[in-house]
Amino acid sequence: MLTPPRTVVRRDGGLYALERALQRRGFRHVAGADEAGRGACAGPLVAAAAVLPEGRRGEIDELADSKLLTPAARERVYDEVVARALAYAVVVIPADEVDARGLHVCNLAAMRRALASLTTRPEYVLTDGFGVDGLDVPGLAVWKGDRVAACVAAASVLAKVTRDRIMVELDERYPGYGFAEHKGYITPEHSAALRERGPCREHRFSYVNVATVSGRDGRPPRSRRPAVGSPEEALFGVPGEAFTDGPDEPMERSGAPGGTVGVALGEQPRPPAPVGEDVVMEGGVR
Repeated sequence: MLTPPRTVVRRDGGLYALERALQRRGFRHVAGADEAGRGACAGPLVAAAAVLPEGRRGEIDELADSKLLTPAARERVYDEVVARALAYAVVVIPADEVDARGLHVCNLAAMRRALASLTTRPEYVLTDGFGVDGLDVPGLAVWKGDRVAACVAAASVLAKVTRDRIMVELDERYPGYGFAEHKGYITPEHSAALRERGPCREHRFSYVNVATVSGRDGRPPRSRRPAVGSPEEALFGVPGEAFTDGPDEPMERSGAPGGTVGVALGEQPRPPAPVGEDVVMEGGVR
């Protein structure tokens, strides 16, 4: 039996080379998936997936890894991706879900859900950095995928812009932390606000810096977030305001129906990521 020829993708082939190579091998609909907010200690984790059309219609001016674009350029690219994509999906996982289930489990589950929500069924999946199991199509984890594959770059822009918009809204809901500026990543200003004000409910209590200032750093990671309705809970809200689940919190569970993430059997979370794991890559400082 003859072995089909290998597909060679040149390093200098550009952002579209990998998808074009897969399409030449018969995989017409190639989906990319990526996330934003993995290293932040406040705000949601956001995952996105996108399938770009073949040919020139799928070539978007300025498309690149979202972390390499200015905020204005990201907004322009976001609009183009939404207008041109054959399909796209965005999933938002709130901070308390990250605390309850673990960062890596939530990350995998969010990307899996985003891919499953695409209205155009992908024939091949490219993911940034690590593979996503539980898919019924072949896939490939690509190192720095948002700089190598256009569909992954498109997903990174969708996730980043969505999350940045959420953090701007949360800045109005929880003033004083600077969410609109640092987007929940660790900066000197954010650390100072945490020490002065204590964490709010949008912080991730399973992260060591948040747990430390909350006075709960001796608890196991999954029990660090105060229970809903407990007297302790009010201590970590906006000063003078206890936590509520009223209608004035439009971002709660946004994009994540029911607020529950599906976890595949056998999936094991990795050890908690160090705070600020991707701060430098997403425009912050360590």
